[in-house]
Amino acid sequence: MMAVEDILDSPRGGETSATTLDLDRPDVAAYSALASELRGRVDGDVKFDEYAQVLYATDGSIYQARPAGVVVPKDADDVRAAVETATSHGVPVLPRGTGSSLGGQTVGRGCVVIDFTKYMDDIVDIDPEARRATVQPGCVQDHLDAALADHGLKFAPDPASSNRSTVGGGIGNNSTGAHSVRYGITDAYTEELEVILSDGSRIHTREVVLDGDEYDSILAQDDLEADIYRTVRGLVENHESEIENKYPSLKRSVSGYNLQKVIYENDDGEEVINLSKLFVGAEGTLGVIVEATVSLVTKPDETALALYCFDDLVEAMEAVPEALEFPVSAVELMDDEVFRLARESEGYAEYAEPIPEGAKAALMLEWDDELVDDFEAAVADTNAHFVDAGAAFDVLEAYSEESQGRLWKLRKAAIPLLMSLEGDPKPYPFIEDATVPPEELAEYVQKFEDVLEDHGTSAAYFAHAGSGTLHIRPILNLKENEGIEKMHSITDDVTDLVVEHHGAFSGEHGDGMARTEFNPKMYGPELWGAFKELKTAFDPDWVFNPGNVVYRDGPSDPGPDSDRGVGADMRENLRYGPDYQSVEPQTDLDFSDEGGFSHLVELCNGCGTCRQTDSNTMCPTYRASKEEVQTTRGRANMLRAAISGELPEDELYSERFQTEVLDLCVGCKGCQSDCPTGVDMAKLKSEVKHQYHQKEGTGLRSRVFGNIDTLSELGSKLAPLSNVAAELPGSRLLMEKVLGIASERELPTFSSESLEEWFEARGGSSVSPADARGKVLLFPDTYTNYNYPEPGKAAVEVLEAANVHVRIPSDLEPSGRAAFSMGMLDTARDRARHNVGRLRPYVDDGWSVVFVEPSDAVMFQDEYLDLLDGTAVELVSGSAYGIMEYLDVVRADDHLDFDAPAETLTYHGHCNQKATNKDHHAVGVLRRSGYAVDPLDSSCCGMAGSFGYEEEHYELSKGIGEILFGQVDESPGDVVTAPGASCRSQLGDRPGESRPPHPIEKLADALD
Repeated sequence: MMAVEDILDSPRGGETSATTLDLDRPDVAAYSALASELRGRVDGDVKFDEYAQVLYATDGSIYQARPAGVVVPKDADDVRAAVETATSHGVPVLPRGTGSSLGGQTVGRGCVVIDFTKYMDDIVDIDPEARRATVQPGCVQDHLDAALADHGLKFAPDPASSNRSTVGGGIGNNSTGAHSVRYGITDAYTEELEVILSDGSRIHTREVVLDGDEYDSILAQDDLEADIYRTVRGLVENHESEIENKYPSLKRSVSGYNLQKVIYENDDGEEVINLSKLFVGAEGTLGVIVEATVSLVTKPDETALALYCFDDLVEAMEAVPEALEFPVSAVELMDDEVFRLARESEGYAEYAEPIPEGAKAALMLEWDDELVDDFEAAVADTNAHFVDAGAAFDVLEAYSEESQGRLWKLRKAAIPLLMSLEGDPKPYPFIEDATVPPEELAEYVQKFEDVLEDHGTSAAYFAHAGSGTLHIRPILNLKENEGIEKMHSITDDVTDLVVEHHGAFSGEHGDGMARTEFNPKMYGPELWGAFKELKTAFDPDWVFNPGNVVYRDGPSDPGPDSDRGVGADMRENLRYGPDYQSVEPQTDLDFSDEGGFSHLVELCNGCGTCRQTDSNTMCPTYRASKEEVQTTRGRANMLRAAISGELPEDELYSERFQTEVLDLCVGCKGCQSDCPTGVDMAKLKSEVKHQYHQKEGTGLRSRVFGNIDTLSELGSKLAPLSNVAAELPGSRLLMEKVLGIASERELPTFSSESLEEWFEARGGSSVSPADARGKVLLFPDTYTNYNYPEPGKAAVEVLEAANVHVRIPSDLEPSGRAAFSMGMLDTARDRARHNVGRLRPYVDDGWSVVFVEPSDAVMFQDEYLDLLDGTAVELVSGSAYGIMEYLDVVRADDHLDFDAPAETLTYHGHCNQKATNKDHHAVGVLRRSGYAVDPLDSSCCGMAGSFGYEEEHYELSKGIGEILFGQVDESPGDVVTAPGASCRSQLGDRPGESRPPHPIEKLADALD
């Protein structure tokens, strides 16, 4: 077998004595010795299997390159060990944060990826007086900003991905955001770094006075650090004129290396050298950062926005330099394509509604209270300029946090809206952050339009116009050679335009695989040579992320006789290419609305939104585990690999794939709403689990949970004996052994009188149909009917108090939710067909179908439409409501008299209702009844039906629950309330806590 270094240096598909190695799929066995040595030296996680390779082969870009394996270090010593071990085996090293990069700089063929996000994510120190913070590289920026908020401070760069992107990743990329007009970019705030170099040494970069004692002390050492200082100073001094001429004078320029910023005059008037500035934007090609000290800015208390509408894109561009003459903190652009897509999107239509017809483009200006004292006066000044005397024909003003949030939501919706386009042609990122001086934007855009026209395509325009940065994404099909060549040709033409306007090819997203090829054109041969010399000084063997930022023209240019880092062609290593093929499986569910099963999988663009941990619903398992495989992105990548042949045939139906990839999806449906492109993993999971059952059979536990209604009915009939039996010594261990139900978990008890029996015994509804304001069929879900009927009784009480006639039908099947979640789609469909058939006549007669249990309501509202087609299911689905949703929609509570207790409710909404935008109804009704309500920005509780009862998932379920418990503890509420039965069980299992009430129970308590 060839040595690993020979494998990496061999031509693609080169022969070995044992096999032909495809370097797009590195041979796991070839790295066994490396993996073994790493496991002996690293305390963190070491993953060198094909699943790890697939999971880390992509990021937020159009590229894909399988690594050798992954190291998840616990500390700097682990990082040093990983670097030393990898380099001793001749394997390159690639540091990585969230992997949201758009240029392909966080994927690398045959590399050891170092993932900092699981363990090395701490805030080490905050010094409010010095306005500095020290963090580990895996610290998420929003977490840092949250910790700084109490001090009135923030980290200035604000990328749109700040809720999951790391500070270390931002340094590697030299990130910025919408407020670069005001604050600049990351290199201005990176003061000191702790870095592991390629020889394993650790250096501390900071301001060092040139020719001072500290500088002389460093150069007196005979080591790599001294060589670096000598080389950097020489390069800056020897190329001073070229640096002055070639680097653009822009607020944003993140291509190449920061030779123009590494030597400067400090606040004391001393000439200093600070190597930290070189590591910023170096994309991990010079060393591995293990700690960073950054400077901070004060956080404005208030802001205001104004959106100026133009009937011509160029006119909007011409207005940008004029906007910068006002004291603004941001100038953002959106065009009519963004507005059109938003209007057609169910999730974003409300945000586009205020935009007037005929708006071809809009400029959004922001002010903050550190720049202006009177927002209304400031807006009046710009109104007079742009509307009264200028080309804008309308303006939208926003002063409240809510109204501003809606405009920002529309602006940030641009990328997800564009990437959700149907079909293979997509607006791909490859030239999307070229930057030119703002005063030249209009001319640049006109010439850009000509380039697009010459290539027969179009694009949308949006983003940071005030800094001269436009995110322009031409629509191409990269599954065809023609589209790939067109991408390269467009890039060549656009770089010519950028050079002509003395701009930067990247003003935000870095070089990576997308733009490194064109750096020689941007900087010229002299600086290009300096870049290569700089790279070799820091990294003599080119082991750090080779081929990015800078590349070598041949094996001997410069450095060792190796082809590592040779060449850079943006057309290579594409995630999709002419050879990409996927199998469109025959599916049981209807995927036509998503463009097919494979298209839904491929909608994942790798942006990593599913890795956020502080807001929205997805992805609860990742929040607890911080494992990439437990993100929506990870699961989508694994599914894509399985249907495209990247994984072995039938791997999709292997036990490992089922247990590690699919079974850890809790079906919260959060990705349906929170994923920017709408990757519905819960639906995909149910389909694949169904196919697995068809192939391998359905296990006993799945059958038991999928038909839990039968067991619950029996338990209710036998209660209280059934409750006693569950507590007999040894019974829980027996259930764990036979069914895999965790013995630690409290089991639900059974009610001896079901909800149906109670309702029949009371004589049905007390409100006659003739006198009623409405007619409701209250669905007897399994848990409410047999385990805990009190919320059902409360629902009847409240509905009747609002003069609604209620029936509880006795001829319905369970909703099918449990069966659907288990992938038992035949059972779920049979139940859906039965229920729709029984309910259709009622719906035609004006009845509504109302549910106490949110997951059952959403089953009718959403999944039934995937299981069945036709008018009947559409009518029944459209008439289905959660109980609080129904009360809110028909405003039934307007007819109620309340005397609510003087208490604050902590409200934890159900994940399924959050995913379908049904969760807000309960908060509105409870508040109108007189309660103060604190709605938690929480995710799934971790129980997720049967998930929390399953032995192998118990610890993860509790881990997810702990996140919710922390939010509950931080809430000022007196009482916790939650509509989901699983949620109430999880919350009730806390030591010393009882089961929380359903919101409908609290509403019943508030009745006068």
